[in-house]
Amino acid sequence: MSARHILGFDAADTEWRQAKASGWRRADLRWERLSEAAITAWQTQRRFRAVPLFHLAYWQARLAFGSSDRRIATSLINLGIAAGAGTATAKRYFSKARHNWQSARGDVDEMVVRPRSRSSLFHLRMEARHRETYLANTRLRISRIIIETEESLNALEAGSFALPHRHFSRWRGERPVVFDDMRKILGACLLIADMGNEAPHR
Repeated sequence: MSARHILGFDAADTEWRQAKASGWRRADLRWERLSEAAITAWQTQRRFRAVPLFHLAYWQARLAFGSSDRRIATSLINLGIAAGAGTATAKRYFSKARHNWQSARGDVDEMVVRPRSRSSLFHLRMEARHRETYLANTRLRISRIIIETEESLNALEAGSFALPHRHFSRWRGERPVVFDDMRKILGACLLIADMGNEAPHR
């Protein structure tokens, strides 16, 4: 992923046009792209590219999002992973992430879930007809993923990088095509490096 694609947006950027039309800001998509690029670099052993991108993602979140936004915690978790299991620096990052994560308890109830595009008109009609049931099931599923992320943070705070759940490896499959609040929360839960405690190399 090029620096221009991460940091810049132009008329040819179809994804940005869709995100903007849905009410996303540049910061929302930029954080997502920075996090994806950082984790990809980290998990392909390119530490000297990954670590600066992790820091950029953190500062993007820190400066652009509300103090209780889970994406700040996510960036802190990734910085802790990059710092090394069991180190004092990692512990500080994870402690800050815990504080931020716990301050965002009401976001699932308040999240806006936009209608999904389906290949079948039948599915569109069923979703519209049973909208409340669909939303309840969606909120339950997202709540479970949030709990899984909390369990992974527990493991990291205990000094283990053998996470109990997959995160980034699920992102491509779980990521909504719609730019809404659910995508932001899923990004916070899944844009976390899955790598263990092996130190990456350039």
